[in-house]
Amino acid sequence: MGRLAMVRCIYLKDECAVKGLSDFSPVENGDAAALAGEYRDDGADAILVYDLSEDDDAHEKAIAVLRQICAVSYTCPVFCGGRIRRLEDVKKYLYAGAAKTVLDFSRDDNIAVLKEASERFGKERMIVSVSSPEQYKTEEDLIREYAGSILVQDAAWKASVPEGMPVMLQIEEESSFDDAVKPETLSGLLGQGVEALAWGCIGGRKISALALKEQCEDNGIETRLWKSSVAWENFKPGADGLIPVVVQDDATDEVLMVAYMNEEAFRLTLKTRRMTYYSRSRQEIWVKGLTSGHFQYVRSLDIDCDYDTLLARVIQIGAACHTGNRSCFFTSLAKSEERKKNPLLVLEDVYRVIMDRKEHPKEGSYTNYLFNKGIDKILKKVGEEAAEIIIAAKNPDKEEVKYELADFLYHAMVLMAEKGLTWEEVADELARRE
Repeated sequence: MGRLAMVRCIYLKDECAVKGLSDFSPVENGDAAALAGEYRDDGADAILVYDLSEDDDAHEKAIAVLRQICAVSYTCPVFCGGRIRRLEDVKKYLYAGAAKTVLDFSRDDNIAVLKEASERFGKERMIVSVSSPEQYKTEEDLIREYAGSILVQDAAWKASVPEGMPVMLQIEEESSFDDAVKPETLSGLLGQGVEALAWGCIGGRKISALALKEQCEDNGIETRLWKSSVAWENFKPGADGLIPVVVQDDATDEVLMVAYMNEEAFRLTLKTRRMTYYSRSRQEIWVKGLTSGHFQYVRSLDIDCDYDTLLARVIQIGAACHTGNRSCFFTSLAKSEERKKNPLLVLEDVYRVIMDRKEHPKEGSYTNYLFNKGIDKILKKVGEEAAEIIIAAKNPDKEEVKYELADFLYHAMVLMAEKGLTWEEVADELARRE
């Protein structure tokens, strides 16, 4: 029996988010990203977005909203389906940041695109949506070969979900949902291969994913709630009951700050996946970012060999330091003159210099010459340097390739700066393709 995931649904229609299919009640101000943030902070393990647009213009707007949702999902992977007509639509969803795409097998064009999309983007990124046992059985061989999981949209499937494949059960009807979340029903579903429960708006009720997880855990049903592999009782806090926490940026490895946790703060961090500390000065629990908005979303928690210090790797929103600096460690006391060798840091440093030239032009700067000439000149140089790499690679000396690659990366970074694209965004896209 697996661990049950909680998936929250967002429907995009008429440039706004819709809470549920049953009543199409729009979210206040139509802010889909804000709704995604609410779901993220309320314990959702994933967010399922449906594009209900009716024409190409609305479809493009929905994709722009999808990008906003993916940008704030942080700890929640985003799945997206709806209005897929061809392979290009699958690509747009995935390139917008979706971890997986949903193909509706009630549509012939979605059936036709599965094989090609699976071979191009990976089987694990394909979810097939079916609404009846007959629909599944008709295409069972295709689904098993080219899809990673199944989305079942009908509560009537509770008793007969497909065997041998991960299944997400989506329910929008109030009575069906209430029946599905009964402990005895969930236990049976998990035994059949259901790994996730998805819902949007259930009869106008606000159903908390976090509360549902706790309810399940109380009834012996394991969910995706984080549990520590080492019990707090085995930690070695100080005499004050506190354990220091070193906080590190998961993307850059930069050390951001040091704070303290007591047992309550530790358990709340596991539960909410937001860094929660104990303030020694105020003598109270505090959630990092609750006042400033500079939250820390947990990627991992580790403990040192003596069990007396924690290392937290986080997604840092905004600045970690109360001074407004990214890191609390911004005052240099002494340092070697040796150049940094970490490739990411080197690329980020060069990019920062390029951005500084763009914002503060310097006379005689080649970088400013490129910016002044505009996008056509920048693109010409990128193309020339790419060609130089090809020519250099035909020669036996790898040093020449190294020089040409460096030239290419520099000009590519000028292009990135011109288009407002950061290394973090590029790295995120590469990480999604692992």
